[in-house]
Formats: sequence, structure tokens, C-alpha cells
Amino acid sequence: MWSRPYRMTFAYLNKMKTYRYPWTRQYSTSQTTVDSSEVKTFLALAHRWWDEQGVYAALHSMNDLRVPFIRDNLLKTVTNHQPGKPLSGMKILDVGCGGGLLTEPLGRLGASVIGIDPVDENIKTAERHKSFDPVLDKRIEYRACSLEEIVGETIETFDGVVASEVVEHVIDLETFIQCCCQVLKPGGSLFITTINKTQLSYALGIVFAEQIAGIVPKGTHTWEKFVSPEKLESILESNGLSVQTVVGMLYNPLSGCWHWTENTSLNYAAHAVKHAHPGPAELVFEGEADVPAKGSTNPGAREELKE
Repeated sequence: MWSRPYRMTFAYLNKMKTYRYPWTRQYSTSQTTVDSSEVKTFLALAHRWWDEQGVYAALHSMNDLRVPFIRDNLLKTVTNHQPGKPLSGMKILDVGCGGGLLTEPLGRLGASVIGIDPVDENIKTAERHKSFDPVLDKRIEYRACSLEEIVGETIETFDGVVASEVVEHVIDLETFIQCCCQVLKPGGSLFITTINKTQLSYALGIVFAEQIAGIVPKGTHTWEKFVSPEKLESILESNGLSVQTVVGMLYNPLSGCWHWTENTSLNYAAHAVKHAHPGPAELVFEGEADVPAKGSTNPGAREELKE
């Protein structure tokens, strides 16, 4: 009988090597990536989400880029889709959904969407706005919770996970990405929009946008939490995700419009795909069992497991 704890062993080029895929690591609800100070900031603004000319005007405008970005990349995985409801049959998790600015258009595209946010008042605002549209009322579900709180019940559930303008607010980016990966189906897509950590992003994103122009409220962002595309890509790749696209986004405060750009020194969007699970020829299990796992026919492999 093998008495060692469960682990996964993969064979590559006739060599056995142990490796634990990131989505096999479980996270307890005692862990959190939510910053309590950020919760207070957004709580004070919870009633203003649907004012298209207010403090969230830039996020309303950003939908012109991020909705097609999400839609088009998800559609690469399907051969047929319904006209008018191209995302029908897909399950999407909108993390840090706020008042539902992005959740609702994804629902209108036919997807079944769960929007989560740790600020209870944000969820109340989202629920209230959704209730005006009976179609969205059936397609969208909102929950006041953190990502970590639903990982256990939603392992490999979603075709897409969206974290738009969220990662620059969490206190543990590594854990946040790991949780995103866990709830994605193999082959599922993670979409992130965020702000690069550069001198330019400090000058324009903090000094100009918050302190001078008032595009966003003071204290909305902390420059130290901004993340470069290189660091984000490294974290994504190390957690079982393959980065497909990183592209810059530029906001014009005069026109109130966003544009795609090759320059990622300010805002940028990223799309990554979760690796598929290894095939049975590459995978054997070990644990407390009386017989070797099915398919473990390599004598050398069995010797390693016994050790």
C-alpha cells in the first residue's frame, strides 16, 4: 500500500517528474485578495455606477473596446453561434463587477453571467438595474462575495472569466490569478484590463486623472499596485495559462472615447487561455490505494511511487 499523500506524476520523454498543476491547489475562504480600504472607497460610490456622465464615465466608454474583445475571443472556440446571441450557452464570471456595467452587455450577448463583488452596495445597485430588463434577469446572477469564496463550488465551471479594472485593486495578485484559473474550464479564457506600472501611468493615471482632471475620484488607484504586462504575463504563464494577446488601450478625456494602441505604457488588455489537462498517456496518480492507478504500467514509474 502506498501511504504518501496524493500527488500527480507526469512522464515526459521517458523521464518521470513530479509537477502540480496550479488548478489542483485549493484555497480556503479564510484567504482573501480583497483590500478593505478599497472596499470603503467603492462603497462611497456605489450609487453612481449607472451615471454615464459621472465618475464611471470612462468605464461606460471602455465597453466599446472590452465587450467586442471578450466576445470575439470567446467566439474563436465555437463553430456556430446564434445571430443576436453569439455567446448563448457560455458561462462567464465577471469578477469585481461593480454595478454591472460589463455584466449586462455580456448577458445581452446571450451568455449566462455571474457577477461577483465584495461590496454589498455595488451588488444591490447591479440587481436593481438588472431588474428593469426581464431578459437580463434570467441570464445574470449577482453575488456579494470575493472570488476566493466561490472557488470551491465553481471549479472548472466557466468558459470565460473577466477581471476588468480589478487586478490593480487586489492585495494578492498571485492568489487572485490562481483562483481565476481554478474556476476556468480547460481551454477557457481569462480577460484582464488594467494599468501598467510606469512613470507615465503615475503622471497621467494618478496625478492628472485623479488630482487634476477628476476623471476618477481621488484615491481610486494606488500606483504601487499597478502591474506591468511582463509581470502579469509571468504570473499567468506560471499558473497554467497561455497568454494570447496583450494590447494597449488609450483614453481621450476630451472625446471620452477609448482606442486600441500598440503602446501598453498606460492601460492595456490581456487575454489568456487555460491549458487543457494532460492526456491519460501522460498522467498517473498516486495516493493511498491498494493497487497502482489505472494506466500506470511503467515499472520504473511504480518504483518511484513506492519510494
